[in-house]
Amino acid sequence: MSSMTAARISPPADRPRPGLRERKKIKTREAIRAATYALVEEQGYDATTTDQIAERAEVSPSTVLRYFPTKEDIVLPDEYEPALLEELRSRPRDEPWKQSVRHVMLAAARTGVEGDVDVARLRTRLLVEAPAVRSRMRESMSVTGRTLRVAIAGRTGRDPDSLEVRIHAMSLMGCLMETSLYWAENGHQGDFTALLDRALDVVEHGLNQENG
Repeated sequence: MSSMTAARISPPADRPRPGLRERKKIKTREAIRAATYALVEEQGYDATTTDQIAERAEVSPSTVLRYFPTKEDIVLPDEYEPALLEELRSRPRDEPWKQSVRHVMLAAARTGVEGDVDVARLRTRLLVEAPAVRSRMRESMSVTGRTLRVAIAGRTGRDPDSLEVRIHAMSLMGCLMETSLYWAENGHQGDFTALLDRALDVVEHGLNQENG
């Protein structure tokens, strides 16, 4: 999800270890992403091409495109959102919905940033600097928002297509997006998780004297 800082939420302990083929796919994806991050840091996002990424990752350009249809997909998180939603669904059924959301979003943000703060900073910086990355992220969040609506409906008994559920789901996505932009625009000062916590307060309570 979005954090733009991707969250590596730990899979359930009883989940079987990926097979050799799946591990090779994961290794290839990681190699492509590592090559892209390095090239972007060296020469900028716009100057980085698929051919350069393929050469640095020691794969073919067609392999890069098979794993990532666009360059924007490489630098944005994708494999973590299903895990985040799974974690949300696994929260205790009697836990208040807002508490569940806050717990999962903050845990995801904390894990994502602490997992690799340099990657988190690069991704959020690109959201500010590269319009194509920002546009692709908004598309991705729209898809995640629709999935989140189903999770909300399952916990609240509301219609996932109702106006209220749609607004709530996308307000959470917007909260994550704007916090990521704010963090990058302000030189990545402060703790991202603390900023997200502040943002969630605004979503939950609106503007007041305490939160400005």
